[in-house]
Amino acid sequence: MDHFRCRLAATFVVAQLLVAPAMAQEEEQHSTLTIGAGIAAIPSYEGSDDYRVMPLVQARGKVHDFAFWTRGTALYVDAIPDPTGTGVDFELGPVVNVRLDRTSRKAIRDDAVRALGKRDVAVEVGGFVGVGKTGVITSDYDNLSARVAVTKDVAGAHGSYVVTPTIEYFTPLSLTTFVGASVSAEYVGKKYGRYYFDITPQESLASGLDVYNRAGGSGFKRLNVNLSAGKALSGDLRKGWAIFGVAGYSRVLGKYADSPIVADAGSRNQFVGALGIGYTF
Repeated sequence: MDHFRCRLAATFVVAQLLVAPAMAQEEEQHSTLTIGAGIAAIPSYEGSDDYRVMPLVQARGKVHDFAFWTRGTALYVDAIPDPTGTGVDFELGPVVNVRLDRTSRKAIRDDAVRALGKRDVAVEVGGFVGVGKTGVITSDYDNLSARVAVTKDVAGAHGSYVVTPTIEYFTPLSLTTFVGASVSAEYVGKKYGRYYFDITPQESLASGLDVYNRAGGSGFKRLNVNLSAGKALSGDLRKGWAIFGVAGYSRVLGKYADSPIVADAGSRNQFVGALGIGYTF
């Protein structure tokens, strides 16, 4: 089970891989589904300088114009039907995320951080709101969107909230190729920092890392930038097989980056990469 959870944690890096095919669907299609799978190289924990290669699975689609998508270990459901054609798309709906960081000792390669012990699985429940526009710069089919998700752990792990603002842009270069970019951040509550980044005296003795008690208090924890691209194998992004790739950079910020978990045992600079294949029905 722990190994399975670690594999699930890898899926967050390919969230962008499935967005553009869904956006490129023919206007008359009111129900679609894109499923993707592949491999990703990700840090072994948030703030690590060791990397693991993991399998991944993601999905995106809509049922009668009501969209849904996975974003790593999170599921978003848009309760506002998508409009047809170019125009403004308002988003509002629930989101559920399962946070699996450091829930398995086997996933942590650094001996000192492993000695700090496992963290419990966090189940973060909340909602999101956003707005998007199709037909912005390059054609009637490119898309610019912005959204904010707010969730709170209800499983008793970190017991705090996470606010995730995101801006995304995707454009098809042809009927067979797309490129995209996204920028996001994570703002967390004080309990989150204490749970994942503070080190108690007892943990310091066990790990050899210095005591750290300054990660409490709310603040921006991480900034993420991702670039993605895809190429249809069937000759049409709107259906059939396609291959995708993503490259990403994240930076752990402020007092979270100053934690010995990051500053001594890891790195504030985080890189991700993934290759995948998807099928659109």
